[in-house]
Amino acid sequence: MTEKHNLPPIPSRLIEGLRDTGYDFNTALADIVDNSVDAGAGAINVNIDMDVDGDVVVTVADDGCGMDRDALLDAMTYGATGKKAASRLGKFGLGLKTASTAFARRLSVISRGSKGAEPIKATWDLDHVDKVNKWELLLDAPAKNELQLLDRTANGGTGTLVVWEKVDRLLPTYQNPGGGHARKAIERIRGGFEEHAAMVYQRFLDEKDMRARNVVLRVNGAQVSAWDPFCEGLDETEVVAKDNPDVEIGDGKVTKFSIRAFVLPRREQFPDEASAREARLTNHMQGIYIYRENRLIHPHDWLGMFTKEPHSTLLRVEFSFDHRLDSAFHVDIKKSRILLNDSLYNWIRDQFIPAPRNAANERYRKGERKKAQAKAENAHADSNANIRTKEDDLKTAEVTVVNASTSEVEIQNRKGTIRLKLPLSAPAGPDQVNVKPEPSLDDGILWSPTLIEGHHAVQINTGHPYYHKVYVPNLRSGVTIQGMDSLLWALAEAELGTISEATRKHFSELRFEVSRILRALVEDLPDPDLDGGNSE
Repeated sequence: MTEKHNLPPIPSRLIEGLRDTGYDFNTALADIVDNSVDAGAGAINVNIDMDVDGDVVVTVADDGCGMDRDALLDAMTYGATGKKAASRLGKFGLGLKTASTAFARRLSVISRGSKGAEPIKATWDLDHVDKVNKWELLLDAPAKNELQLLDRTANGGTGTLVVWEKVDRLLPTYQNPGGGHARKAIERIRGGFEEHAAMVYQRFLDEKDMRARNVVLRVNGAQVSAWDPFCEGLDETEVVAKDNPDVEIGDGKVTKFSIRAFVLPRREQFPDEASAREARLTNHMQGIYIYRENRLIHPHDWLGMFTKEPHSTLLRVEFSFDHRLDSAFHVDIKKSRILLNDSLYNWIRDQFIPAPRNAANERYRKGERKKAQAKAENAHADSNANIRTKEDDLKTAEVTVVNASTSEVEIQNRKGTIRLKLPLSAPAGPDQVNVKPEPSLDDGILWSPTLIEGHHAVQINTGHPYYHKVYVPNLRSGVTIQGMDSLLWALAEAELGTISEATRKHFSELRFEVSRILRALVEDLPDPDLDGGNSE
């Protein structure tokens, strides 16, 4: 016969253990804001304050529907059963408690469920639970300052105030808890949450976005403006792919999600520097942005599909779904991640993303080529001066222009005479007649022989990865640049001196193959800093 035992958890141990569910501050506080959004609030006021003794108090007030006594008791229950709407932002009935106690040892909720009713207050105090070792919730009258905080937002109507006190996990220990260092830290925390909220609640904060109802969110009195990671208002932003695939949700039913890939403008394509800074064009911010019920739950991550590398910096993907896909995507308790099934994961990685990655890569490289070309303009002057003094002694052939309009030349070398087409270039600058940086060359080759005002010269492709990753970081080193330029000029001159009808095709193939191999060899080298640092 099977014995059955009822083993309720020990309150003091479990409630302490639930503090370590992995919340960071921004995620925890956003969980409280979620409850306000679920309550239909139009105004939400967050305050993160420190008193003269260094004690931190965090409050979130809203003008939502509020709660009566029964609803408040249910909300304060671990695993609350209320709020049946499947589309709510809160999911498991745990967020209010676990998010709050992750940083505070005392959580109070003051709520008014109908206009004119007296607000009621319920408190979880971890020290009290530890002392009595019971799931003992404290009910008492709200303090005067709590009523004032509630009504600044609710204006005497329905609404809720959440208060975090005994905040013991937010700041490190300072010698002077209420001093300047601690206050600066609080300011950074406030700013960090504002930035986080602007991203997470973008669709709610942007009154022009019709996908979600509008909410006004303030942090310490300052209204939070929506931050659009996709820069949709800019003409240069491109939607390079979009789809609405079906996903099975059981019992033969299917639903859809939305996915769009955006390629952002390069920094110099933004209308001004301020808007470019606002876009946060960093390697860190690329990736998939996942929205559940119009709320961002997981930002800028490739979900293990790819590593973040500079060539994809301009690529951001919007992935949106509703509550019907919660089980299919395995949304976690903090609503901070999803797990895609293998077929969907593979579809995004292998079919949807490749074309957008190529588009972002091309836009990025086009900008890098322009920067590299600008930096290369005067970088080869010393090489030109050095080679020009030795050119006559080192010539291996006589080259005569036969038809300038068709670039046809006649080459006389020790193999005989041959007519072929050879690029005829203009100098990059005064007296720069032996080395010419070019933004691109046919077939993506690194170098090619050319004639500049009758001088034997070499063109160097500044768009080739070898130039980008080897030349550019060394543009300050004249000796290094002269050494590499001399090598390429020597290869070009040797080609002029030995080319014949029998070998002309082989020389072309040689330049192509060497350029291809060098492209592969430098693939894993770091990208240079083209906006500053040592790559001038």
